[in-house]
Amino acid sequence: MALFYAAAPPERHAEIINEVYLNTNQTSGGALRKACVLLSACLIAVANPLAFTGPAVAIPTLGRALEGSSLELAWISNAFMLAFGSCLMAAGALADTFGRKKIFLCGSCALCIVSAALAFSPNLFTADLLRAAQGVASALAFSGVMAALAQEFTGPGAIRAFSVVGTSFGIGLAFGPISSGLMIAIFGWRSIFFLAAVLAGAAFLLGTGVVRESRDPDAAGLDWKGAVSFTAALAFLTNGILVAPAAGWLAMPVIVSLAGALLLGAVFVLVETSARRPMLDLSLFRIPRFVAVQLLAAAPAYAFVVLLVLLPIRLVGINGMSELKVGWIMMALCGPLLVLPLIAGLLTRWLSSAALCGTGLMLSACGLLWLGRWAGGEAGPALIAPLLLIGIGISLPWGLMDGLALSVVPRERAGMATGIFNTTRVAGEGIALAMVNALLVALLIPRFDSLLPEAPSSASAAAQRLAGGDLAGANAALNASSPEALTAIYQSVFSLLLDVLSAIAAITAIVIFIALRGAGRTAELTRSSNP
Repeated sequence: MALFYAAAPPERHAEIINEVYLNTNQTSGGALRKACVLLSACLIAVANPLAFTGPAVAIPTLGRALEGSSLELAWISNAFMLAFGSCLMAAGALADTFGRKKIFLCGSCALCIVSAALAFSPNLFTADLLRAAQGVASALAFSGVMAALAQEFTGPGAIRAFSVVGTSFGIGLAFGPISSGLMIAIFGWRSIFFLAAVLAGAAFLLGTGVVRESRDPDAAGLDWKGAVSFTAALAFLTNGILVAPAAGWLAMPVIVSLAGALLLGAVFVLVETSARRPMLDLSLFRIPRFVAVQLLAAAPAYAFVVLLVLLPIRLVGINGMSELKVGWIMMALCGPLLVLPLIAGLLTRWLSSAALCGTGLMLSACGLLWLGRWAGGEAGPALIAPLLLIGIGISLPWGLMDGLALSVVPRERAGMATGIFNTTRVAGEGIALAMVNALLVALLIPRFDSLLPEAPSSASAAAQRLAGGDLAGANAALNASSPEALTAIYQSVFSLLLDVLSAIAAITAIVIFIALRGAGRTAELTRSSNP
């Protein structure tokens, strides 16, 4: 450029300087805009786990503050996860069809408004409806901004950008419980919903100016029949699982819910097999390793995610700890996600993905078994150490799963594979929460039946109250025991539940190691570093 400047006639010097200055500003301005788009994605990535873990810490408090049934209390967590998981693929299709920026802005604006509205919920039923709306808004915001981000970064830059977003998600998980506990301690339970609202609002304001609009010119629109049947099937299934422990598996509401889930599931399969551009390409499930990856996607649900809900309920509602203290304790469980997923990616240079994922799940299984031996009392090493082991174990496959989802399918089907994988992961978390809660209630009822054989309905009501962390309500329903006795019963059942989860995690670890040997080479894994 200096030689060109010197060779040019003097009257051209000013023009050349202006051109260089303009190009430099455009380059630096483009880099700044991309950084702001990345920041918008990170804000949404932090807001999503906050929207999930915040209410989990507050569930015992919500049960005492708002009127409603135990089933409505269980839906506080399940409504969000179910709506978020079932709408992810549909939200991605909407973003491709109508515009990524438009869907992102609509989702982040709705997430801000609904999260703020949750703070003013008059009862649990209203809170459940708003939690479902919050899940839909989160799916729109997340799918829109991630699709927009993919248009801004390519090659190694994309790897780094998505890695930063994944780390942001880990930050939300790690600091969600402690921030929510602190907010509850200072301002009360209603304040926790404003955390997600502020982050979503900031993402909306920032994204309005920096995110560029883009569409897929070949998009075929949303598969409405597939989206509606899939979401409805999940809703019926979750409701049936939650209602069954109290009503009985042969009760009419349970039979109707489960039959409806089966029927709608069959409708979904028929719709997707006949659609020209299906939302879910079922032929991918003919690939054995792809099926194994879906099993891996579901593994964190019962080896880690359920603890994000169950453990705060136990520590706050049963053991009587403060929400702030529980938030600090949960750091031992979530903290490893801040660092270890990135380290696991580096370890793939020397170790296979199958070995890392299998080892991680086996460590989580050992941690669950160890945690089941904690008998309550002070939150010392007997509680912190197994939580840390579970967090370390789940962090190893966390950063590799997205890459494995892509490495086991043909390259041209990578987009569909990612959509299926994320839906399996998030929807699986909602189903796992429902099943674990149902199992906990089912294990508690026989213990209370022996205390009140003449009043089985009271035993069922007490079991649901205790599973929701309402120790006083359970004691009042039984009217024949003491809080200490109920705490001992809960501890024994909780230990048995963790043993079951540990066994499932161990079996999954073995299956994953065998099924995925040779899959997910380093070259493939570098395509995705998003934990």
